[in-house]
Amino acid sequence: MAANDKPDEQVPEEEQNTTVSESEETVDIPVPAEDPAADSFKDELDVSETKDFESSSPEQSSAEKLDDPGDDRAWYVVHCYSGYENKVRHNLEQRIESMNMKDQIFDVVIPTQEEIEVRDGKRRYIERHVFPGYVLVNMLLSEESWYVVRNTPGVTGFVGMGNEPTPLRPEEVSQILRRMESDAPTIKVTFKPGEKVRIIDGPFNDFPGVVDEIDMERSKVRVLVNFFGRSTPVELGFLQVEKI
Repeated sequence: MAANDKPDEQVPEEEQNTTVSESEETVDIPVPAEDPAADSFKDELDVSETKDFESSSPEQSSAEKLDDPGDDRAWYVVHCYSGYENKVRHNLEQRIESMNMKDQIFDVVIPTQEEIEVRDGKRRYIERHVFPGYVLVNMLLSEESWYVVRNTPGVTGFVGMGNEPTPLRPEEVSQILRRMESDAPTIKVTFKPGEKVRIIDGPFNDFPGVVDEIDMERSKVRVLVNFFGRSTPVELGFLQVEKI
């Protein structure tokens, strides 16, 4: 799927004159020289591990919202400048409020994933965007709602087929939900084969070594450690080594 714009349409005069009140100014987003290239959202959905979603409404979990949309509302994928997802969500929420669109645009969600990163021997929990450059919007699609979302600062277009925004299919939503069921954060691997690392846990604590092989499926790394002039392979967990 690719980001695209809806064909030119006559926008009602009252919508053209609608402005956001000064008390609810939008966040300015600098426009990059080029719109960052984005991979197919479907391709990313097929390979990414999604743990959780950030959502602006605390009353109901994002999983429940995705699973029970109700009426004719659906989840649409909006393409924006990579790195500005949070600002785009903020701007869109401001527009929804100021333009009285709560009855047509219900929620704005940014898929995120929790990761563990080891640095200086310490674990850090970080949140990363699973689909950089994308925001999910739960809405009833109409000329008015399309106009509000499409003209939000930072939004470059809806993702869809042909000339119309395409909603996520039920199986795609289910796929996201299944990935949300896992509570275990992923481990961010900061090293690669051939790089020098230091063992920070276990019987070989503080030994230097060289990464020989990385097994992502088992979350294991094989490190070559020098014992008495011989290079010996040692299998360790990702959290047992750090890059030097």
